[in-house]
Amino acid sequence: MTIELRHLRYVVAASKCGSFRRAAVSLGIEQSAISRRIRDLEDELGASLFNRHSGGVILTHAGKKFVRHARQALSEVSCAAADIGPIGRGEEGVVRVGIFSSLASGFLAQMLRDYSDRYGDVRIDIIEGAPSDHISAVRRNDLDVAFVTGSPSLTDCDAAQFWTERVFVVLPNEHALADRDYIQWDDLREEAFIVSESDPGPEIQDFLVKHLADLGVHPSIEKHRVGRDNLMQIVSFGRGVTLTSEATIATQFPGVVYRRLEAEALPFCAVWSPNNDNPAWRRMLSLARLTARRNGICDSKSIKTNSTWPVSMESSAH
Repeated sequence: MTIELRHLRYVVAASKCGSFRRAAVSLGIEQSAISRRIRDLEDELGASLFNRHSGGVILTHAGKKFVRHARQALSEVSCAAADIGPIGRGEEGVVRVGIFSSLASGFLAQMLRDYSDRYGDVRIDIIEGAPSDHISAVRRNDLDVAFVTGSPSLTDCDAAQFWTERVFVVLPNEHALADRDYIQWDDLREEAFIVSESDPGPEIQDFLVKHLADLGVHPSIEKHRVGRDNLMQIVSFGRGVTLTSEATIATQFPGVVYRRLEAEALPFCAVWSPNNDNPAWRRMLSLARLTARRNGICDSKSIKTNSTWPVSMESSAH
């Protein structure tokens, strides 16, 4: 037996209005449509729902029982639609965001703050990790989006650049270069560098080796099994210098200063599955695009950049 919602609405409207004509007017459809569909329903049920007369229609005993259940069914459907409506509109739900960057300041922090202000009932689940792990999670639909640096070339995911960040050298307060407003690669020829053994330390090391090799220099790089906070402290001890990106410089550490590395900027992009139908994520994507346009950055699925910073490089100095 096939009973459609419209059948229930037609029967309930006719019972309320007392005629097929008045029910058709209230629903904005042709009278013949209601009369025909109700007749088909009665044939399907094997019982008459209405007694027809010249003045309209009256419910039969079977019709009264049917209308009672029909009203309950329509009410349940309305409640179900009301419950899931906010989720479908992206006003509720969860967005799972993979990051390998700092939320201290910058585009990502501001965008997430604006999203929280607009959609306070949506939970933002932020997961830190390596970009390669995040992209795999996007493919498995374990993440809605991964924000990474560089220009990943992916055939099964969409990607769009949303912002760039400048690169900074982290120096001890008393360092000779601390008085400079800008630092060039040539100024770092004789410097000893420190990085973390964990990500993105290896990527920072590759970044340093490549650029200094262009100057004919093989840099001294010391690895430490520490996180960012302790790495900053080691810099303050005068044990070496390191690199970080613009979003992290809002966090100050005693004994260190940040100086811009001239002519170096990192592209940041979002990576997501084109099959992701999470409305809450689609709302975030729209907001990210709007924010990027306001900042003068146009996003696209195909990102081309001359940056040599590795895709897995974090907006942080570890």
